[in-house]
Amino acid sequence: MKVKKDMFFNEAETLGAQAEPAVEELDDDKIDVPAHKRVKRGRKPLDPALPREVIRHELPEDQRVCPHDGAELREIGVESSEQLDIIPQQVRVIRHERVKYACPCCDGGMRLAPRPAQIIPRGLFTESALAWIATSKYLDGLPLYRQAVLLGRFGGTDIARNTVASSMVRAGISVQPVINLLRDLLLDAPLVFGDETELQVLKEPGRTAQAKSYIWAQMTDGRGREGTGPPIRLFAYSPSRSTKTAMVLYAGIRPGAVLMTDGYEVYDTVAESHQLVHLACWTHCRRYFFEALQGLPKDQRGPNQLAARFIALIGQWYHVEAQAKRDGVDTDELKRRRQQDSVPVLADIEAPLLAHLHGVLPKSLLGQALHYLSSQWSKLKRYVEDGRYSIDSNVQENAIRPFCVGRRNWLFADTVHGANASANLYSLLQTCRVNGIDGYRYLRALFAALPNAQTVDDYAALLPWSIDLSNV
Repeated sequence: MKVKKDMFFNEAETLGAQAEPAVEELDDDKIDVPAHKRVKRGRKPLDPALPREVIRHELPEDQRVCPHDGAELREIGVESSEQLDIIPQQVRVIRHERVKYACPCCDGGMRLAPRPAQIIPRGLFTESALAWIATSKYLDGLPLYRQAVLLGRFGGTDIARNTVASSMVRAGISVQPVINLLRDLLLDAPLVFGDETELQVLKEPGRTAQAKSYIWAQMTDGRGREGTGPPIRLFAYSPSRSTKTAMVLYAGIRPGAVLMTDGYEVYDTVAESHQLVHLACWTHCRRYFFEALQGLPKDQRGPNQLAARFIALIGQWYHVEAQAKRDGVDTDELKRRRQQDSVPVLADIEAPLLAHLHGVLPKSLLGQALHYLSSQWSKLKRYVEDGRYSIDSNVQENAIRPFCVGRRNWLFADTVHGANASANLYSLLQTCRVNGIDGYRYLRALFAALPNAQTVDDYAALLPWSIDLSNV
């Protein structure tokens, strides 16, 4: 904890000491050196898409004279450099004035211009403000109470945190039709990743504030029957980690699809019910052996330790995968390489597993690693059968990690509605992120268009890769 506190005060010094002072970037990004290219030191050019303000620095008129012959100096060019400038948030008020009309001859002709459809009728925040608040919380990990302080600082008006929170809940619940469409697309994918993480909800009927609740993650790197569509990241709240919850979330998954999980037993029921190809994650398996190795005294962590031998064998598989990725091979070639280079390692791992499984204390770190490997063996070794199968669920781990990091800032959800809303908004922002879409611009466009959506086609047009962001 002391390191984190020190980092809070000394972040600039700590990180700055690791880098060279920012200097002007030269024209070329790389220079040729023998046998390889080395990246030049210095700062990279600023994003050309950013708006630019040009400030000209000219000589005073009395200095525009040649000191040798007195001739007037003429401009022959400019020397330019760029700095990044930040304009603090500009808070403004949008005043809606609905014009009234009346007949000058009678009292029966009064009319009022209609109120524009809004995601939160009579809400305090515009679509742009709602998008900013959601992005700040779920991508930047900025809690709502801090955002309320910022809004007060820049807007000069105190805004209650409860007002901000209730607006987020209503916005998050309103996007449910889009979430439903995303889940339908995800469950039609050939490979789905599943995981879950804890979330505390304070005000849940029939449960104490200390009870554990969960966020379930479902992801795919390619939607559609062929897995060639945009990737999807979905999160869903549930008070339990039960089989019943899992069955609801995976209802409608395509029979015969591939499900990659971390070994939690409820997924076995899901896989059996839908005739899925169930894979387990080698990263999770390796982590058990790594923890077993780290549990030994430092002077005993040599390569001859059983845990170290398993880690080295698993590393051989990852070497095959890494080389295939560098070579850019297709799935058929990857399958061939796995059959040729990875299958023999299976026997090298299975032999010591069977030899030591019952000779190690089950509750020791090494015993837990061996029993995990044994219980998941049929699902772990299956990845070599097809080049389309994944060796691990690292994509899932990478997507769920920002939620776990951000969770440390918000600590908990206040209500069940708040947890559902958070899961929905986080799903949209993470899906945007993995597709290279600006999450703020997407939410701004989505919140503006949602009130007018009525049909399935209307909602389909609001998916992250379908919505029109040209006017945002």
